[in-house]
Amino acid sequence: MFTTLQFIQKNLVYVIPLSMICGLIGGGYIFDAGPLKQLIIPITFLMVYPMMVTLNVKSIFKGHDMKLQFTTQIINFVLVPIIVFSIGKIFLAGAAEKYGLWAVGLFLIGVLPASGMTISWTGFAKGNKEAATKMLVFGLLIGSVAAPVYTKVFMGATVDVDIFHMFKQICIFVFVPLAMGILTQNYLVKKHGKQLWMNVYKPKFPPISALGVTLIAFVAMSLKAKNIIANPGDILTIVIPLMVFYFISYALLTLTGRIFFKREDAVAMVFGVVMRDLSIALAIAMTAFKEQGMTIALLISLAYVIQIQSAAWYVKLVPFLFREKSADRSEFDVPAMKSRPVYEEIS
Repeated sequence: MFTTLQFIQKNLVYVIPLSMICGLIGGGYIFDAGPLKQLIIPITFLMVYPMMVTLNVKSIFKGHDMKLQFTTQIINFVLVPIIVFSIGKIFLAGAAEKYGLWAVGLFLIGVLPASGMTISWTGFAKGNKEAATKMLVFGLLIGSVAAPVYTKVFMGATVDVDIFHMFKQICIFVFVPLAMGILTQNYLVKKHGKQLWMNVYKPKFPPISALGVTLIAFVAMSLKAKNIIANPGDILTIVIPLMVFYFISYALLTLTGRIFFKREDAVAMVFGVVMRDLSIALAIAMTAFKEQGMTIALLISLAYVIQIQSAAWYVKLVPFLFREKSADRSEFDVPAMKSRPVYEEIS
């Protein structure tokens, strides 16, 4: 069973599109997808809780990188919301209700930053993983409080935003799993020791979250299958603004990193902003917006495909975008150990 979960985790870039295709065929032609709505909350918890178990909250008290952390969160909570709001206005300005709901989905992606993938991708690109972990924690905490307010202010004219209900959903899908995750981690470390925690128990949680991501993508597509089959152009309409958002994000962050930060910190900042917390965005979309949430969730599900694939390509470009000076390398450097799987942390 665990081997299967690891396979899903390491191949999300293929598994997620496959699960969405299965959902499209199943919900469109084979079964009634309506009852799947009852699975949204348990699947969402399955998706979020494992990420919280592996989170190193204590990292926020380490290091002296306030300039880097401050810059990252300014981009996350000032520039990115403006960017996604503007892209939504330009590319999702149709008269039909679905365009406004897709714009809401794009905006949710913009105000819920820093997923667990931030750490994995930063490590794979040989960036500052400690800084990336702090970005994840700060982004999670700030975004959880800011998201309901931002969504009400920016998108209140598009969709009915119950700010208190939305915050309640965030508490259910962020703060409750966070508290349980911290307790779980502390219990396992205390009972089995830090070494066993790091080497044996911690690696078992991200694959479970990967399963949750796969299932929620299947459910979201199944519930919207009949509408998509009737309007196949909707997929292209959604994909274009997503690609524009990720392209602008990579370009802006690469330029900022090259100008203001050393290579390792710049890489952490790129992934600390670009790797949006799509799992929590999905959870909020599918629980805080009732029937409209299914339409919103469709865009967020497709964002998984673009986010993972673009990150894989960006890692290959890092050596060219952030060239290391020879003076930064020690003549005593040893060959790097084999990197852990890119998709080790999955939400």
